[in-house]
Amino acid sequence: MEALQAERPYPGDRRSAAKEGKCHMSDIEHPFADLIGFAVSDRNEGYCETVLEIQDKHRNPHGVVHGAVIYALADTGMGGALTSKLDEGQICSTIEIKINYFRPGVSGRISCQTRIVNKGKRTAVLESDVLDDQARLIAKAMGTFMILERP
Repeated sequence: MEALQAERPYPGDRRSAAKEGKCHMSDIEHPFADLIGFAVSDRNEGYCETVLEIQDKHRNPHGVVHGAVIYALADTGMGGALTSKLDEGQICSTIEIKINYFRPGVSGRISCQTRIVNKGKRTAVLESDVLDDQARLIAKAMGTFMILERP
């Protein structure tokens, strides 16, 4: 997680920096990820993995990871996977995400592996699997994102 706290040399146009081979996802400012405490561990063409070391601040009153934390991993992973396939000047935004929770996140590390299912000109559908550190499925999410020109 320390990489997220380090100075990021390319806080602006990540697409240009990435094309020059000078930018990794951990180099991109992401205040929300910093707040929650998760990181992007892998990102390539149409794929993104987000990871979180479970801490007490991530727990709900029942002592397990709050569903919103898991949702945030999926939403961010979907955005990361999709932006890896966007053209210069394009951005994306969530239209909707449906998530099914199968087991609680209790301790250790959870990861969210996301891939693009279909990408059109104006929308994309993505799928995320959230796994515990024993590779058991915690949740599965399907999301639809809009593709926009940067304002």
